[in-house]
Amino acid sequence: MASEKRQKAIDLSHHLSDLSRARGVSPLKGLAKYFGRPGVISLAGGLPNPAYFPFNNIGADVLVPDSFSLNTTGQDESSLSWFWKFFGRAGKERTTSISIPKFSETTEQVSLAVALQYGGIGLRQLQAFLNEFVEKVYQPAYSDFSILVHTGNTDGWSRVMQTLINPGESFLTEEWTYTSALATTNPHGMHAVPIPMDKDGMSSTDLRSILAGWDEKARGCKRPHVMYTVPVGQNPCGYTMSSIRKKEIYNICVEYDIIIVEDDPYYFMQQEDYVPKSERSSQSTGKYVNEADWLASLSPSYLKFDYQGRVIRLDTFSKYIAPGSRLGWHTCSPLFAERLERQGETSTQTPCGFGQSLVTQLLTTWKYDGYIRWLHGIAVQYKNRRDFFIDTFGDEFHLVPSTSNIGFWKDRQVFDAYAKSKKCVMAEKGELGTKLFSFVPPSAGMFIWLKVHFENCPGANASGAERPEIQLWVKIAEAGVVISPGWFFAADEENPPTDETEGHFRISFSYADFETLRKAVKIIANVMKEFFRVSD
Repeated sequence: MASEKRQKAIDLSHHLSDLSRARGVSPLKGLAKYFGRPGVISLAGGLPNPAYFPFNNIGADVLVPDSFSLNTTGQDESSLSWFWKFFGRAGKERTTSISIPKFSETTEQVSLAVALQYGGIGLRQLQAFLNEFVEKVYQPAYSDFSILVHTGNTDGWSRVMQTLINPGESFLTEEWTYTSALATTNPHGMHAVPIPMDKDGMSSTDLRSILAGWDEKARGCKRPHVMYTVPVGQNPCGYTMSSIRKKEIYNICVEYDIIIVEDDPYYFMQQEDYVPKSERSSQSTGKYVNEADWLASLSPSYLKFDYQGRVIRLDTFSKYIAPGSRLGWHTCSPLFAERLERQGETSTQTPCGFGQSLVTQLLTTWKYDGYIRWLHGIAVQYKNRRDFFIDTFGDEFHLVPSTSNIGFWKDRQVFDAYAKSKKCVMAEKGELGTKLFSFVPPSAGMFIWLKVHFENCPGANASGAERPEIQLWVKIAEAGVVISPGWFFAADEENPPTDETEGHFRISFSYADFETLRKAVKIIANVMKEFFRVSD
């Protein structure tokens, strides 16, 4: 969409918090606009002389963009042995060298004299790359979007939260949501309003009902004007919101004047449906060999429907380059970008120059097409990991396809897990015995979200006993496997969207090597069997 055919963002300044309205330009930062002018002698700021920086240059050997294959068998070498690649067989990977000098010879070159100096909104070369990337990949529906780098999405959400929400106000989010987002708002007295979920994520029907029926007196606060959402690889549930649902929710947010904060760290980890191992074709090539076709297959960002500039999108390099780079960016209207920049001037300022310079040099070396190929390869590897992890559960449990009519599970591919006995006599007769847990294969991200059926556990709900969810989590941890307790992720901790007969766990398949994942599932299986008193 050509920019001249798109309108500019509308004025949404009434959404700014009292704190944000009170922020002026940082006195010394405000002088920065003069520093880059030719012939200007700057004696105002306390900028150290770059000649005294001890780093003459920094460099790295980086993998080439097509280092990871698009093989989808789930057991190719790049999937099975990424640990071996980096720790046991160094020097056998295809790499290219990048280097950042202290002083650049051209204005297009990244230099440490700039990267390691006090700065404003990030390296100019990084800004240029991200503008091209956002324009081509997310295709914002308004013309004057802005890019502002931050130190990862946790920092990004913290800035947004303080810029838009006053203490005592509430915000909308899914009934299960990212626990660190809640931990960020709780100390400020900001309250999450949970919206029920269905197979497409946040329910547009329930969203409209809650907004239309908001009773300020009964609720004790004004109707929320900010929504926090993780629409792709939703953390913790793993769903991916459809474009139809995003349009529905965006239109509701226009009607009720809601700002959408789209936290999207798993966008490029969107995966095809899980197919059981016994039903998979022997064909190992990925569905999308062409990067353009792969990008077109991804569920679009809210930005694609945002013709008013009411979406603040959070992106990060943490999942695709390295969490320790502490680098990400906002995409939003110029109004919000300016206020978010003011927020950062007296807190994190800009991300670390070492990380910025290395990531920028990497991206400008790979260029747009190279980075897209890298992202495609990463997506395939995480799909392979997801499939292997679920396959491993299938080795330890009877996984039986089923259906559900309840909330997030309704009309989705659900697998119910039953304990395997050594003799498997009951299974042969079609009598599977005790149902232990259920899950929906995630369509993106890094996690499996288990629902445990404690109603089938003898004595689990004994009066006065500790909640069975806590008991089982402790036993699994003591056996040597740490998983995330489900109660961490309830938007309303006092009234979670569950009952005493069930519990939830979030289990990650992203970090451990394949054999360690297999070992972990064996431990979980043994502990669950003992906990549910299932006999071999």
